[in-house]
Amino acid sequence: MRGVADEPILAVPVKDDYLVETLADMGLVTNEDVAQARAEVESGEFTDQGLIDRLIATQIISPAHITQAKAIQFGMEAVDLTGLSLKDDALQALPRHIATKYNCVPVYFEEGHLIVAVTDPSDLDTLDGLRHVLQAKNLEFRVATEEQVQQIITKYYATVEDSVEGMIQDMTEGEIDLGFATQTDMDADQEAEDADAPMIKLVNSVIADAYKMRGSDIHIEPLEKRLRIRFRIDGCLQEVQSPPKKLQNAIISRLKIQAGMSIAEKRIPQDGRIQLQISGKPIDLRVNSLPTQHGESIVMRILDKSGLKLGLTELGFLTDDQQTFERLIGLPDGILLVTGPTGSGKTTTLYSCLNYINRPDRKIITVEDPVEYVLAGINQVQVHEVIGLSFATALRAMLRQAPNVVMLGEIRDLETATIAINASLTGHLVFSTLHTNDAPGAVQRLVDIGIKPFLVASASRAFMAQRLVRRICKKCIGPALPNEAELKTLDLDPNLTGAKYSKGMGCNNCNHSGYRGRFGVFEVFVVDDSARRLIFEKASATTLRARARELGMRSLREDGARKVVAGMTTAEEVIKNTTADEKSGGH
Repeated sequence: MRGVADEPILAVPVKDDYLVETLADMGLVTNEDVAQARAEVESGEFTDQGLIDRLIATQIISPAHITQAKAIQFGMEAVDLTGLSLKDDALQALPRHIATKYNCVPVYFEEGHLIVAVTDPSDLDTLDGLRHVLQAKNLEFRVATEEQVQQIITKYYATVEDSVEGMIQDMTEGEIDLGFATQTDMDADQEAEDADAPMIKLVNSVIADAYKMRGSDIHIEPLEKRLRIRFRIDGCLQEVQSPPKKLQNAIISRLKIQAGMSIAEKRIPQDGRIQLQISGKPIDLRVNSLPTQHGESIVMRILDKSGLKLGLTELGFLTDDQQTFERLIGLPDGILLVTGPTGSGKTTTLYSCLNYINRPDRKIITVEDPVEYVLAGINQVQVHEVIGLSFATALRAMLRQAPNVVMLGEIRDLETATIAINASLTGHLVFSTLHTNDAPGAVQRLVDIGIKPFLVASASRAFMAQRLVRRICKKCIGPALPNEAELKTLDLDPNLTGAKYSKGMGCNNCNHSGYRGRFGVFEVFVVDDSARRLIFEKASATTLRARARELGMRSLREDGARKVVAGMTTAEEVIKNTTADEKSGGH
């Protein structure tokens, strides 16, 4: 710490007198420091700096020292906001528009006692104004640096002009004229677009927030007394701050206009698509509206073209399964089906297969409804049922294009299944999906659709079922042994050598969930000659499953258990997303 000179401090401008004297009393500046700084300021070389600014610029003092000096001068406490975690009650006690207007932040709020950090305790107008607008009897002030206050405002109040919370606050307080957005008979002309700019920003910001939080879906749900917005993140729905009910019609109408839907039609479901850029990245949204009792419910599926990871390792394959799968997708012909419920990652798996085998010497064509991601070097066909371009029609036409590999988004009916099976029998490698619970169940599903068992037996190369489980957050992962019931359910040994039983402790990186991202658990049924014979003989699903297990097929739960041992996910997550022990014969 610097010593204080014996002689009195040299004269300085009045506005800085109190600070310089206090800094001297604190032992932070000397007479020489002040004289040198004043001479530099008066020289005219540093016209944009005052005396205090110059002392900071020359690193004689720091902004934190100024804060301490101001606090001492006005009988307040200085507070360090580094690492401050604001609770909801504090944020509610000091709303965004007040924090930004008066450049202050709440430190904590407890039993009607509010502590507020300000940057300038000499600004009596600010202090009096805060007491008036907050109407808080037990209001106390602390002093913090300008930089720290701004950081807290940015972090917790998101003061950028397109922040969702800020716009909701402004709209509900009447600071923004909703204009066109509040009218019932909306027109999509340019004048209306301009008037509705605040609503466009609000809607786009909701989408941007979902994208930044790694959401896969946005659910906008009208309830009886409120409008609820939820994001699906890593497969789990999480409710976020929602606008008031009075903005419901404006938000839904704006989304329908952006998605190319009819805003006049509110009685039937509609589908649309929104394309926009977030942080320079192209984002597509599949939009669906559904009339409900309290208004139209909107669900948007976020398709991030740049964020799609198409490596087989990223899917969650362990080494042995990956080698088996790579061999299967390298075959010259036959059909390979991926099964599982909606949202289990089947389409991503098929895209990864195509990406792996995509080479200049192979022609690959897909038929999809819709085309979710555009893949370089691959011919992708969008189904349009309205104009007669169905799966079957597109599949027939694409076979005349002499492809090596065909990907069919989904086998839905006998006609499509028949063409796909015939294509696989005539020298094409065919990938597709089915909605069945397990891998052997796909055989029975094809037969139920109407395909002859001998055709299924001849064409099939492999069936793979999959589910998605959440990955433990890498930032907060720590050792944690599953409880006794979980160990028993997954048939795991707590003392297994080399086991890395883990869980996420919760951190900002994973929104305190302990998980970040998802990967697959798989069961792979490779069809050999004995399995083909069973299919041809119309064997039951139980018999087929028993044979598949003899061939080395692990169940979904067993594959998940391996990944629990490897420290990739938790026992709770695997148990939740897989069915009971399949050893006894299926789901």
